[in-house]
Amino acid sequence: MKKSVPIISLSIGLLIMACGGNKKNDQHDKIINASILNGGGVSSFTNVQPMTGIVVWDGNPNANSGAHTLEYSYMLFDDVVSKKGVYDWSVVENKLNAIASRNHQAILRFRYTYVGQLTTVPKYIKDLPDYHETKGLSEGKETWFPDWSNQELKDFTLQFYENFAEKYNNDNRLAFLQVGFGLWGEYHIYDGPFELGKTFPSKEFQTIFLKKMDSLFSNLHWSISIDVEDGKVTPFRENPSLLNLSFGLFDDSFMAEEHARVNEQRFKFLGYENRYKNSPIGGEFNYYTAFDQENVLSPDGPHGESYESAVSRFHVSYMIGNDQYKYQTTERIKEASLHTGYKFEVTKLEKSNTKTFLTVKNTGTAPIYYDAYFSINGNKSNESLKSLVPNQEKIFTIDYTGNETLKIICDRLLKGQRIDFKRSF
Repeated sequence: MKKSVPIISLSIGLLIMACGGNKKNDQHDKIINASILNGGGVSSFTNVQPMTGIVVWDGNPNANSGAHTLEYSYMLFDDVVSKKGVYDWSVVENKLNAIASRNHQAILRFRYTYVGQLTTVPKYIKDLPDYHETKGLSEGKETWFPDWSNQELKDFTLQFYENFAEKYNNDNRLAFLQVGFGLWGEYHIYDGPFELGKTFPSKEFQTIFLKKMDSLFSNLHWSISIDVEDGKVTPFRENPSLLNLSFGLFDDSFMAEEHARVNEQRFKFLGYENRYKNSPIGGEFNYYTAFDQENVLSPDGPHGESYESAVSRFHVSYMIGNDQYKYQTTERIKEASLHTGYKFEVTKLEKSNTKTFLTVKNTGTAPIYYDAYFSINGNKSNESLKSLVPNQEKIFTIDYTGNETLKIICDRLLKGQRIDFKRSF
């Protein structure tokens, strides 16, 4: 006897076919035969990409050599504030404007302590009767250290960055911010009178500070020294939940001889393998020896590893190399810059009746850390390129099929800056 098919089962089957059975799940099924007429892109990268590369200090006479898009500067707290509650940002404005006039963006670091100098603690705090700084020797020079037992100094520091964030969080003249305490703001007093809670902030205040920073900067990326790994100095060992904060990292002795033994272990503790996907990795070529400075961009580096290999391993976006013009040609410095940070390559461009599909690969050492989109005639891709990590290839979709020029747009860029992409389709 022939078995009949239940009506309900048949109905469900037809419904499945109607809803999904003929659905084209693979976007390649939607591709139409059409010539790709969109212009845009470069055949090879000849311009250093914005917010990447070898960095010089502002004022370096070689800043406009074509090898740089970033300039670095220390900033002083007492240049902005001398009286309680009175902020004059003109020094910061002048600095940012000068750097932007060269079509570059800034990396800034405010610091209280510098070898051989007075602190930059605002005068009104220094005049308080319960504020007492420490004078000591560092690198053989008379150096002054802030009084971190003073509540006003702690309150001021938190308020300063709150005001700074309010003013500069979305400022496209500023690429990255570095923060920290101790000598040069690098989270250490390796030579001098180190005393937690006195010459260096207590771990309790550091915890408050770090959480405050994380809450303030929703757009601007802030970074701290890899020296925060030191459990004698900072709270990270005792409070590993702080590793969940959104800070980037900078290494002020990159490619030193002991890098594998010391610096790399700090990178690992701080989770750089995942951290770089959302927060920038940077640093400075180390000054331990003149030999190191002379050879960081040599084919085998100063200690057996090339710069290109090192920045690829640590996913570096920028590296301060202010003195490299003493040792290297502009061409070599530019070559190193071109190898640092994101680089986008479009390997395929396809279209359907309503969409454009771009297969994009990041061939660089790091992601881009601000939203950037492929765009055709003002129609941008549905996903930001910020999601694309090195050696990853993804398909980006634009809900538009016109033949106008393909470009990359990014609100964080200065007027006149451009993100290139290699055209390989």
